[in-house]
Amino acid sequence: MKDFTSADEYLEYGLRDLWYPVLASWEVASNPVGITRLGENIVVWRDSQGKVHALEDRCPHRGARLSLGWNLGDRVACWYHGVEVGGDGVVADVPAVESCPLEGMKCVKSYHAQELNGAIFLWFGVNADQEPTPLQLPEQLSSDEWSSFLCRADWGVNYMYAVDNVMDPMHGTYLHSQSHSMYQGDRVANMSLRPTEEGFVFEKEGQARINFDWVEYGQTGGAWLRLSIPYQQQFGPGGDFFIIGFATPIDKDNTRVFFWRCRKVSGWQRHVWRFMYRTHLEKLHWDVLEQDRIILENMAPNAKEHEFLYQHDVGLARLRRQFKKAAQTQFKTLQEQKTVAEA
Repeated sequence: MKDFTSADEYLEYGLRDLWYPVLASWEVASNPVGITRLGENIVVWRDSQGKVHALEDRCPHRGARLSLGWNLGDRVACWYHGVEVGGDGVVADVPAVESCPLEGMKCVKSYHAQELNGAIFLWFGVNADQEPTPLQLPEQLSSDEWSSFLCRADWGVNYMYAVDNVMDPMHGTYLHSQSHSMYQGDRVANMSLRPTEEGFVFEKEGQARINFDWVEYGQTGGAWLRLSIPYQQQFGPGGDFFIIGFATPIDKDNTRVFFWRCRKVSGWQRHVWRFMYRTHLEKLHWDVLEQDRIILENMAPNAKEHEFLYQHDVGLARLRRQFKKAAQTQFKTLQEQKTVAEA
């Protein structure tokens, strides 16, 4: 983990003690895959049973990228000198040397990994030895009554801008006014915030099931955002169109967003909905997502330093305060761990 100098810098790279989606499942096949998430270099691979493993992407011998090496099932072998490291971060073999002291040593960080709904999730803890909190996904991703599609995209922006964007229902009426699903609704609204067991809901007052009218932030092992958009019957069977979103920091300047697009459908209606989505709706949804990307990647330099927030921004202001408080607590823990290690 990077040696942070302040809680603000720490927050730029993402909060810990959370599960984050890092890759779509289809992105990891037979070869090791190197990624950067929360500023950490990671190698991800599958063993012979298809189970996902993840390690710090660094050979303990000379520091070469393990992601450039070979998948040996329960371990990866460095391309540089063949050093083999198991999924637990322990050096399993140093084939070039007999009885090498490296063998049997835990030399690189390992990550807890799980695969859900077409995505690979990793646990990023403040304490490397901490057991992860169970991950409970929203109903739309955990119930068989729902059908979903995952899309992911890389945006050249800090993850908090991506979170702010979703925590802003009012922008749909303007930015997405030419879209197939968000062209209706008042262009003026009062907003209100109400707590939930997992977080809070931020919504337009007196307007429901018309546009992008509400958003929910929840933290249940992972930090997610949920919203719904009413759909006309011409866009296929099923109820309202729900979106479950995660913003996973790559580093302080780049983010990978994950959006599951969900509808509650079963039987023949599920088949119709999935067919219509793939053949017609998916492109329309990508058009909307591209509008978000263009706006966010072209924000004025240091935009947050010059903001003038108003009543529509209560939700994102609340979430920013919550994130900052968590960052201060976690940064303090890191500093205490560093002091103990140096003593």
